[in-house]
Amino acid sequence: MRNINWQNIRLIVILFVMVFLYSFSTHRNAKRAVKDITISFYGGEENLFITHEMVNNLLKQKLGGSLTIKKEEVDLKSLETALNNHKMIEKCEIFSTIDGSLNANITQKTPIVRYVSGNTMYYLDNEGYEIPLSENFSARVPILMGTLEEKDMGKYMVLCNEIYKDDFLKKNITGIKILSSGNVIMTNRNYDYKIIFGKPVYVEKKLKNYKAFFQHAVKDTLIKNYKEVNVMFTEQVVCKK
Repeated sequence: MRNINWQNIRLIVILFVMVFLYSFSTHRNAKRAVKDITISFYGGEENLFITHEMVNNLLKQKLGGSLTIKKEEVDLKSLETALNNHKMIEKCEIFSTIDGSLNANITQKTPIVRYVSGNTMYYLDNEGYEIPLSENFSARVPILMGTLEEKDMGKYMVLCNEIYKDDFLKKNITGIKILSSGNVIMTNRNYDYKIIFGKPVYVEKKLKNYKAFFQHAVKDTLIKNYKEVNVMFTEQVVCKK
């Protein structure tokens, strides 16, 4: 009669017990009700367009109005989709923990200009997507005015992005007006002159010329007398008093 290999039997029993315990804990965890919702924002809790309460209410609404739902009944993908479709949210990641908590990590959209046309007002992000105004926070960004048609959106957003990416321009430029001709006129924070930009072409070159002009002219008290600073011509800056 062959000897019984107790070591192999012991390993099989241990494996069986581990599988049983794992299945039991998984089943029990799935039956656990959602305990609470923890919301965090990438980049910190300051300057929030969308509040914890707003996100909490959106999630509760998708969960049927309460947190008594079982974890196994929670569709994390649909919750993420609901939040990602919100115009103030760029990206959202949702996951649940063993203790029954639901966690939502949120990245807000970043406005680069505030578009104003008649009674219509909203922010635009770097891709030209609309962001509603928020009662919770107001971003300090340039005001974009005029008719902005979808077919022309791209070229004007190039200009807005270049301004937003540059620390000096972001602080200096306060207004961007699109004329019916397609030309652009801008205003600055410190002086009364208008910046005649022209069509949104050779954007980087024109902005570079303006920065060079300002850094030189600010040393001259005559800058206060300028009425126009024309950067339409890429090789020179023309000023009018």
